Amino acid sequence: MARKIVVVGSSNTDMILKLNRIPRPGETILGGEFVTAAGGKGANQAVAAARAGGSVTFVARVGQDMFGEQAVAGFIEHGINVEHVQYDAAPSGVALIFLDDDGENSIGVASGANGNLSPADVRKAETAFSTADVVVMQLETPLDTVQAAADVAVANGSIVILNPAPAQPLPDKLLEKISILTPNETETELLTGITVTDDASCNQAADILLGKGIETVIITLGARGAFVASPELRQFVPGFKVEPIDSTAAGDTFNGALAVALADGVTLAEAVRFANAAGAISVTRMGAQPSAPSRDEIDALLDREMLVAANGDVAKHEPHLHMHTRPREVATAPNGRQ
Repeated sequence: MARKIVVVGSSNTDMILKLNRIPRPGETILGGEFVTAAGGKGANQAVAAARAGGSVTFVARVGQDMFGEQAVAGFIEHGINVEHVQYDAAPSGVALIFLDDDGENSIGVASGANGNLSPADVRKAETAFSTADVVVMQLETPLDTVQAAADVAVANGSIVILNPAPAQPLPDKLLEKISILTPNETETELLTGITVTDDASCNQAADILLGKGIETVIITLGARGAFVASPELRQFVPGFKVEPIDSTAAGDTFNGALAVALADGVTLAEAVRFANAAGAISVTRMGAQPSAPSRDEIDALLDREMLVAANGDVAKHEPHLHMHTRPREVATAPNGRQ
């Protein structure tokens, strides 16, 4: 199966400093371990989708520098179509990441060439959009470019996933073009004013977002799983119990894997379960793109969990947050794709 995915977004080089804890303002902590890794939310999602089995085209800008050359070489190594990755006069994007012993992180980003990705760049890639099953976007590139990508994707009948990160207010004209919005708790609160703490608040926030014309909302809750809401479905899809090492790009891995599962034509709940598995594996490894699991690894984790469930050993794997809304299954992915 082709599973054609277009990702429009950012490419960064991550510079990671691993410390016992994240420094407070004005504080210096010595003794950290330093590593670099390929990153950027768009690039992370493109690599995650490719490793999960997708045929991926990436639309992006990188600098004419060592970081840009290394990034493009990495995309090619993962089998990603780089025809629409352009070199820019601005430097490549860079992210500076503090990572603590619990796998939590604090990130600052210099956008560089990512800030020059334009609506014209998106329109030049329309041939890729014309055959895409799913288009994935984030918010590390200009908002008018994200809007252009949504417009082109809808015009070509693709499922449109927007990961609204980093968190920022979004216009209704963009949201009404979105098939699936995937905010975390922080992004959900910014977009709705609702603090997500339980099933009631998840439902309340989802109602607000669905009211803006979004077809489906998936509120990601980290290790606990994800809350899925559409006009036909309200369901909590639990996560997987793992020992976290680095949470960097777990959300990006979730979104890339979700795109592939939806392109496969599985039910929405099954697609979220697949994405949860991919995200869980990613937090057990260091780095952004290096942590993205292969399709075989994702399938193996899902198979192991099915065996656990078949043996009746489910209780200890239940997350702390339980949704009381009765689950309902749907037969098709968003936009009616089989």
